[in-house]
Amino acid sequence: MASNNSFEDIIYVSDGKIRRADIVIEDEYIARITDKETIDCTQQLPSLFGMGQETGLLLPGIIDEHVHSREPGLTQKGDLTSETRAAAAGGVTTIMDMPNVVPQTTSLEALKERQTLGAAHAFVNYSFYFGATNTNAALLPHLDPTTVPAVKLFMGSSTGGMLVDRGEALRAVFEQSPLLIMAHCEDSDIITANMRAAQARYGEDPDVVHHPEIRSREACIASSRLAVQLAHETGARLHIAHVTTKDELLLIDDSSIINHQSSITLEACVPHLLFCDEDYATLGTRIKCNPAVKSRADRDALRAALTDGRIATVATDHAPHLPTDKEGGCKRAASGMPMVQFSLPAMLGLVEEGVLPITRLVELMCHNPARLFDIEGRGFIREGMKADLTLVRRQPWTLTADRIVSRCGWSPLEGRTFPWQVEQTYCNGHLIYNKGVFAEGNQHAQALRFRRPTPSPPILKCQASQSAEQ
Repeated sequence: MASNNSFEDIIYVSDGKIRRADIVIEDEYIARITDKETIDCTQQLPSLFGMGQETGLLLPGIIDEHVHSREPGLTQKGDLTSETRAAAAGGVTTIMDMPNVVPQTTSLEALKERQTLGAAHAFVNYSFYFGATNTNAALLPHLDPTTVPAVKLFMGSSTGGMLVDRGEALRAVFEQSPLLIMAHCEDSDIITANMRAAQARYGEDPDVVHHPEIRSREACIASSRLAVQLAHETGARLHIAHVTTKDELLLIDDSSIINHQSSITLEACVPHLLFCDEDYATLGTRIKCNPAVKSRADRDALRAALTDGRIATVATDHAPHLPTDKEGGCKRAASGMPMVQFSLPAMLGLVEEGVLPITRLVELMCHNPARLFDIEGRGFIREGMKADLTLVRRQPWTLTADRIVSRCGWSPLEGRTFPWQVEQTYCNGHLIYNKGVFAEGNQHAQALRFRRPTPSPPILKCQASQSAEQ
């Protein structure tokens, strides 16, 4: 149990092993780990941790690389405070926030302003993506690689109107970005044609059951294939966000681990691992997201790819909307769902089902995000690392509305029973969430740092382009 920032006789998971140890935290860091026993990690969790087990299970703090906090400009849906508190309640100690806010994070000035907001309001560790547009590729070499995780590229239209759809602009992003490119891959021409056909057949706002027909498998596959082609041609590092089809899994090899030579990697998001198109009948627009939740076969292929190496990371694409935003069908209802608070309990449920081992969950949600983005000092339980930790316990609980921390106040998972719950969350050595109670203030959160050299940027010839698309 935790006592004075120490854990005695705790079972923890890191670096592919389950161990029993004493762990001492000093200041912000893991100061000492005294291992006592290595536990057979091939056993299923229920056999390792019975309902009467008094010792919890300690994991590295979850790193969610794909979050929409909605601040600034869309704070009626959520803001940095509300959504990072939801993260803490879910054992997430680090978030990387997306650029499609108002104003969009597509200028150097807007990026600086968001970083200032993060310091003022974030409850867990944070960083902000820079958004690519059709006109701002010249800015990309001027990004500070030690403070920006990646460039976010929308190759398909989604919330926020940041579509990059000109061939020369796409190539410029791949050629100019010194950072990893994280791409939302959907072909907008295919989607537009599909929407017109659906409207002709079903009316102006087709029922949400048609969402995966409109934002189709073909749209995802075509766009992901183009992104891979551009990455190969330019040498850019590419991370394809929220893959949804078994065909996209064939675009990369099946190497079992991320290494620094990996140029193309794939992210899976929790909604696409939990739901399939059969669920639209009962959950409706609550599971409407872009790219769409697709077939059971696609979902099962994604689940299989969690353990064969093709999926590198698991995130949430946490995207809160007000309940009124979710009214309507394929055209009118907003796409996106709040998920950051429940990703770890949901994934632990998949561990219990035998979909993946607990060691692989930690690899996908902690180790690999830290490796992929070169995050300094986080993602592992090791001596000398920042003490970002989450303590979970095998104790079944059912999600009800009163337990939802996100400002939007709803979840597609309401009514679901989870076998594990998050009990405590530590951020930089400090207990920030304890059995439903949050620490006061946000002084324990920190901006992420990335282990990358800082090159001298080229002279920026056109300062006016910094404010493009605002």
